[in-house]
Amino acid sequence: MSAPNLASIIDHTLLKPDATRTAVETLCAEARQHGFFSVCINPYWIADAKKFLTGSPVKVCTVIGFPLGASLPQSKMHAAQDALRTGADELDMVLNIGAAKEGHWNFIEHEIHEVVSVAKGHVVKVILETCLLTETEIAEAARAAQRAGAAFVKTSTGFSSGGATVEAVRIMRQTVGPDMGVKASGGIRDRATALAMVEAGASRLGTSNGVAIVFGAGAGVGY
Repeated sequence: MSAPNLASIIDHTLLKPDATRTAVETLCAEARQHGFFSVCINPYWIADAKKFLTGSPVKVCTVIGFPLGASLPQSKMHAAQDALRTGADELDMVLNIGAAKEGHWNFIEHEIHEVVSVAKGHVVKVILETCLLTETEIAEAARAAQRAGAAFVKTSTGFSSGGATVEAVRIMRQTVGPDMGVKASGGIRDRATALAMVEAGASRLGTSNGVAIVFGAGAGVGY
């Protein structure tokens, strides 16, 4: 995949808890300059990101139930509504990982469906946190997200015990088939890893190192 094409599937990410407005402005400037698909930021910064990206095709992505996924479905639904009202274009929601470990797939499907319903056509990506799930649980979670109408399944928050792996991406792609999005995120720091994720089936990449990965320049402002 060429550098411009790789750039076009990157969600340029800044989810550090101590991120500042200046750092968000830098993130947005990098995304505009290099043609990344979106910036992914915490909800507090949505309005600022929209201003920084005025006139640009770069989308604003934000996170819901992040990073633990353990909030109530109603909280995730209201957070999604607030984020969209503020100007978010895409939502990356963390599923309830404990419920997944218990095999409560009907609950998982319900909570994802609640967020998809209020998103009203906006892209919803479901973060599975694959490092905490077995291969069987990854597949079951991906199927639940697909049944609930999510547009993507996503590997990781980047804040747990591990990030994206080629094997997890492969399982997700094999489970959901060719038409649903698969986002690899967490620990993607170089071009070889990014390309390996794409080869395994990823159609979107979440990384704070997009500038270095695609253009060989200095790394971005980071997580």
